[in-house]
Amino acid sequence: MAPSDTLSILAGLAPTLSVGILTADLLALGSELAVLERAGVGVAHVDVMDGCFCPMMTVGPPIVRAMKTPMLKDVHLMIDEPLSKVGDFVAAGADIVTVHVESSAHVHRVLQQLGALTNANNPARGIVRGVALNPGTPVEAIEPLLDQAELVLLLAVNPGWGGQRFIPATLDRLARVKEIVARAARRILVAVDGGITRQNVAEVARAGADLIVTGSAVFDGKAAAANAAAMLQAVKAR
Repeated sequence: MAPSDTLSILAGLAPTLSVGILTADLLALGSELAVLERAGVGVAHVDVMDGCFCPMMTVGPPIVRAMKTPMLKDVHLMIDEPLSKVGDFVAAGADIVTVHVESSAHVHRVLQQLGALTNANNPARGIVRGVALNPGTPVEAIEPLLDQAELVLLLAVNPGWGGQRFIPATLDRLARVKEIVARAARRILVAVDGGITRQNVAEVARAGADLIVTGSAVFDGKAAAANAAAMLQAVKAR
């Protein structure tokens, strides 16, 4: 499978941030997205939790559909058995859809299904398919899936809620994932999500992450534009 145009766009932005919207003011979603756009952010992240895969319930396809923005929509599904649900998120406008290794006995089939779907924003552009790993899952679990993925997402916290501390062992896991990806002979980006702050974002970027997910570090301080711009600058300076 040739790389999708969406993958080329994302790779062209890398290294970069994917900024989570859940700690933004969802009642002023358009204004909050505009703040990120003005700060130079190119990717907006949506954490979808079902209260089963992890102990929190968040949002679904209607929020993805409501995001009127030129930024890539990066949807991270922390849900059980996503096979029957990925189509709804793609139809709502997701450009990037990431599912967990741990979410299904047949996650390879989920990735295949994603590969057959059409990008609702631009049918010619394609979907970037991501596969995510919880902190307790061996990184080798991604190897059988790399023929169907364009992104590997490493969680640096246990899924369920924002504001957790970054797990330091993630940096060693990142190095091992990059070795595995390099052997795949395909264009596959590597992302890190969880516990990312203004204090550690540069370190994670220097470790080789292409995409770094952050949310509360941008929006919780009520200075989202300055936070996003400073973190994006730190990533680009790696």
